[in-house]
Amino acid sequence: MQKRIKSANSLRSKSEIVLRNTVVASLILFFLVFFYIPIFAAFYGSFHLWNPLKGQFKPIGLKNWQTVLNNSLFWFSMKNTGVFSIVAVAARVIIGLLLASALFSKLVKARSFFRMLYYMPTITPMVAVAFVWKNMYDPQFGLLNQLLGSKINWLFDGRYAMIAILLLTIWKDFGYAVVIFLGGMYSLPMDCFEAAEIDGANARQRFFRITLPLLKPTVIFIVITSFISYFQTYIPVMVLTQGGPGTKTYLASYLIFDQAFSKYNFGYASAMSFILFLIIAILTAVSFKAAGENGQ
Repeated sequence: MQKRIKSANSLRSKSEIVLRNTVVASLILFFLVFFYIPIFAAFYGSFHLWNPLKGQFKPIGLKNWQTVLNNSLFWFSMKNTGVFSIVAVAARVIIGLLLASALFSKLVKARSFFRMLYYMPTITPMVAVAFVWKNMYDPQFGLLNQLLGSKINWLFDGRYAMIAILLLTIWKDFGYAVVIFLGGMYSLPMDCFEAAEIDGANARQRFFRITLPLLKPTVIFIVITSFISYFQTYIPVMVLTQGGPGTKTYLASYLIFDQAFSKYNFGYASAMSFILFLIIAILTAVSFKAAGENGQ
């Protein structure tokens, strides 16, 4: 009987090992096929004149990289991307923090409903949201102009086109920050708030002296992940303005998309992609370092 039990245990352990090795091998294969090989292919292609439609794949050395670094439109798009990201991240953090504080304070009834309401835009596909907002921005029949009593040409006026993209982005994304901040607030030690309330601290003092300092790791997390996300924004630009009017709303990711899939200059787009990747990596490293120093 004991031999049978040992034999069964041995077979079970062997099958578990085989299953575990199969899962690990499958994950490695998945990442190789869908991540690492395409990344290597794109990096290799950045040193070539690469046009799939014409069958071109001609080595040209660092010419694509030099062209990108000397391209004023690329740096203009990077400037747009930086300004866009800073404004969007600030709005996301401020709006998310204020709404999360209101829900956490129990002053608002039906909190579950409002949490769901705020988070709904976040899980809605960006393409669908962008098309809805494109109709709202219509200068003659759009809802936004009707509410404002104006006839602003939101998407074709250089003064308002980037604002239009920002409004859409902020509306869609602030719910993510609300949910994350609420999770952080519910994990805070309640005895600190009770002691502050007993000592006579009002709601404003409790927020700035207790809630906000304790939420610092959450704020840093949202800021870093938001910057990484917004530096890769292109769907709102593609749907709303296609970079226009002129090049006013060109963001770096949209410029890369335009070079690759409109002009089929894959080598040049690959070089831009890796320069953008390096910039994001540097900003992320600096953010983590600053967060670590502040944490100390």
